[in-house]
Amino acid sequence: MDIAGPTPSKYEAYVPDQIADADLPLPGPLAAAISKAERALAELNHDPPALKSLEALARQLLRAESVASSRIEGLELSHKRLARAAYDQEGVRDETATSVLGNIRAMERAIEIGANPAPITVDTMLELHGTLMAATRDARFGGVVRDKQNWIGGETFSPRGTEFIPPPPEYVPKLLEDLAAFLNREDLPGTHQAAVAHAQFETIHPFADGNGRVGRCLIHVVLRRRALAPKYVPPISLVLATNADQYVKGLTAYRADRVDEWCFLFVQTVMAAAHEARSFADRVAALQEEWRKRAGSPRRDSAASRIIDHLPAHPLIDTRTAEQVVGASDEAVRLGLQRLEQAGVVTRVNAGSRNRVWEAADLYEALNEFERTLAAPS
Repeated sequence: MDIAGPTPSKYEAYVPDQIADADLPLPGPLAAAISKAERALAELNHDPPALKSLEALARQLLRAESVASSRIEGLELSHKRLARAAYDQEGVRDETATSVLGNIRAMERAIEIGANPAPITVDTMLELHGTLMAATRDARFGGVVRDKQNWIGGETFSPRGTEFIPPPPEYVPKLLEDLAAFLNREDLPGTHQAAVAHAQFETIHPFADGNGRVGRCLIHVVLRRRALAPKYVPPISLVLATNADQYVKGLTAYRADRVDEWCFLFVQTVMAAAHEARSFADRVAALQEEWRKRAGSPRRDSAASRIIDHLPAHPLIDTRTAEQVVGASDEAVRLGLQRLEQAGVVTRVNAGSRNRVWEAADLYEALNEFERTLAAPS
């Protein structure tokens, strides 16, 4: 294939085999690893941790997953910065925050799609990409399949030194149709299907930008669709982000027809993500009990105690949100927040255009510790 550039050269692009009807045998060690990973997912989703608000776990796991998925693409954002941007989205002027918020919306949409029994189509993948890109300056490319050759690594105008050259654009529509058909299969384990689907999507690389994030959204489409993650998003991207070199090597192995090598790495990642999600939930539950002690052990039915129940889901909270989630009067919420502020559980901050906003900074540190734990050598 000729690629124009300062010095015209010939390069070989990789065109993957179609997988809609592929026979994917499971060697014993991989089958055992899949069984363990799916058991860990079941424990996370059907034996939930002792959080007072299970919404808190679901929301923070999804946010951690979205932040990590964006970080893999070089978009660095702290959890505090994300929370403040999410609170005042209309006033966001931070391009990185806008991109990560788009990733959260795409992950949320992936989970909704996975919960719907309707068949997966190419339009499903285009919609996810459109959702991801909607609020960015590249929104016009959202849901648009590329019509030019792209590559991973190398120079801007030349694939010299490239890591990988995806299939030429004329192959992409048919490969996406084939992938959609594969996503509708039910004759192989869900984690195995998610592993292959993700690697195949990354290999096709159908968009000008956002391929990695959409590809990781597809993982959650499959896990929700196959009833492996009906409640909680395991932070798979977070584990992959802390093992980025192995992640790249795994995808490279897939493209070298060492599919089982990639799948084994993927299911181990799923298992680690499920276990770490439970550990994170335990840390948040312990943090809530610490907050209660700091606040003088308020009655369980008091506004202060019920605000503590919901703080992990709303680390940046105003009186209106507190009234909605707690179901108490404005006066009760105001007194509850005042009590928590005096105890150092929350701090009043200036976030966006609204007044009277409180922040639970301890939760950001819990999220940071969660990420540090995953990043530490085992």
